[in-house]
Amino acid sequence: MKVIRLDYPHSYTSSDFPPLVMALGFFDGVHLGHQKVINQAKEMASLHNQKSAVMTFDPHPSVVLGKSQERVQYITPVEDKIKLIEDLNVEYLFIVHFTKEFSQLLPEEFVKNYLVHLHVKHAVAGFDFTYGKFGKGNMTTLPIHSEGFFDVTVVPKLEKNNQKISSTSIRQSIQTGEIVKANQLLGRYFTTKGTVIHGKKRGRTIGYPTANISTDRDYFLPQIGIYIVKVFVNNIWKQGVCSVGYNPTFHNPEGKQLSLEVYLLDFEQEIYGELVTIEWHKRIRDEKKFNGIEQLKAEIQNDVEKTKEYFSSLNEET
Repeated sequence: MKVIRLDYPHSYTSSDFPPLVMALGFFDGVHLGHQKVINQAKEMASLHNQKSAVMTFDPHPSVVLGKSQERVQYITPVEDKIKLIEDLNVEYLFIVHFTKEFSQLLPEEFVKNYLVHLHVKHAVAGFDFTYGKFGKGNMTTLPIHSEGFFDVTVVPKLEKNNQKISSTSIRQSIQTGEIVKANQLLGRYFTTKGTVIHGKKRGRTIGYPTANISTDRDYFLPQIGIYIVKVFVNNIWKQGVCSVGYNPTFHNPEGKQLSLEVYLLDFEQEIYGELVTIEWHKRIRDEKKFNGIEQLKAEIQNDVEKTKEYFSSLNEET
């Protein structure tokens, strides 16, 4: 897949590219609805002997246009998004640098500069895609603004269990700890990446050494609690129990930094400094404050048993 980053203004013309079928959207999560849009573009490209392409934007428009100073967090930060789109066997990925200047483009200017000038012959997007200044361009105006240079396909709303599949609903599910639901809407397991860092090393003193994970602040993180996970480390997937929280048994949660700690089953290697991927499967309980170490150890062992049972049942299903 060829990745092309576009600033405003850009100097590309249609002669720089073959005829393209372009899927348009922000695509945070690259969830089942996004996959439907992208796969529709691929099918069109194959049918007309053209090249498949995706256009996305970075950062999120709210970073540039929003009044809030809070950092925007993503289901899939841009590097994860690139990998997921590549896995869908798309031939071109255009990443538009979203800036104040770019946001001021009139809808028809966006169409001319970012679709016609990139040799788009067919545009595919979800029913709620908007473009141009104040988002005034939409899937009703796109065929008008195309002026016959390209065709347009509108992909209708996709639902699962009577709920619209959307990045917003997936974020909400992650934030409330409903990981199973989030995974169903994503069409895969939710993942985050991070680096193993040194912690207090209390886990090893009670027989459960944990890997402390420093995660990029761009990621959404699940609600505080204990989760069944898999971790990709040293080129293998290992089962684990992950704690998202403040270690209330050892700390006063107020004013403490949120930590991510994973106990890996049947794993004893030193992995400090390693980049790992956490694959989130299921939330099993709230974070608790225990009266003593023995009570904590018993609860961790219970978490481990639940994790083993979970993966054993998964293996039986497959």
